[in-house]
Amino acid sequence: MTSVSVRHALGSYPVYVEPGVLAQLGDLVERHLARRRVALVADESVYRLLREGRLAEARWEGTALTFPEGERSKTRETWSRLSDELLRLGFGRDSGLVALGGGVAGDLAGFVAATYMRGIPFIQVPTTLLAMLDASVGGKTGVDTPQGKNLIGAFHPPVAVLADPLVLATLPDRDYRAGLAEAVKHGLIADREYFGWIETSADALVRRDPATLEHLVRRSVEIKADVVGDDEREAGRRAILNAGHTVAHALEQATEFRLPHGEAVGLGLLAEAALATGLGLATPEAGARLAALLEQLGLPTRVREPVGEERIIAAMVSDKKNRAGGIRFALPRGLGTMGPGPEWTTEAGEPAIRAALRAIS
Repeated sequence: MTSVSVRHALGSYPVYVEPGVLAQLGDLVERHLARRRVALVADESVYRLLREGRLAEARWEGTALTFPEGERSKTRETWSRLSDELLRLGFGRDSGLVALGGGVAGDLAGFVAATYMRGIPFIQVPTTLLAMLDASVGGKTGVDTPQGKNLIGAFHPPVAVLADPLVLATLPDRDYRAGLAEAVKHGLIADREYFGWIETSADALVRRDPATLEHLVRRSVEIKADVVGDDEREAGRRAILNAGHTVAHALEQATEFRLPHGEAVGLGLLAEAALATGLGLATPEAGARLAALLEQLGLPTRVREPVGEERIIAAMVSDKKNRAGGIRFALPRGLGTMGPGPEWTTEAGEPAIRAALRAIS
């Protein structure tokens, strides 16, 4: 099998992007978690698909731990319950985990792996488009708190990622389209040509054409692998992967996670492109083409429920990129261009933020 290699401080790991790779789940677990006692961690809906044989021919016969689906499960309470269950079952330092599901499963199971017995290896098996091309790559794990998303966590890279595009046939349409927003982000921040390819391939992507979808996942993984390989712990350039996310996380928190993450990212990219234009850092081209592409992909360009600016701005205050009380953003300078370094983020004042939010209200 061919794979994309992701570098990190202690070595590297492969991301297998291949239709049908999940049928080899058992063999790949044996290869990457050899001689370990392995437990699978999945949300209840994905585990049901697995048990019913509806997940691209994947099979699992070992221990399985589940939790209710959705962002509301990504908490310290769920992390504690899963960790306690592993302890009750007698899993030791010679164990490993398989994280099966979307971004919530990957972040949550990854954080359990990062902290259990001071760290055990795990494999990411993403089952959503968003998780395949973004969340499963890079080694970030964590849980949410009432103060914000992903504020408690650790960097803990997986030993392998298995991304099977055939699994995406099980996704509801809204969830599938939401994942496309992260691919759009990758083009916006790092590859103008890729952004243009998504524009010309939009109809095929909406139809879930297998070959087009495989290329989308692979190219996004390559872009993210390049960024995180240069800056594993987000000390510099990796901040560009947070484009759109200052606004997106605030929207999610303000809507109590009724707004799916991918849709929030799309809206966040639009607002932050407007902010970049308003601050004189970018021309209007990026924002205009971004809005048109999101519409082509069937993603919202306006917030669908009333959310006050005050709530959104208040939620931004706890963003991890902030310094000395200022709200910071990873802003585009144009299609495929971010920066410049060394910080890769820009502080913006409240009047400019309010003006940018009006672009999506």
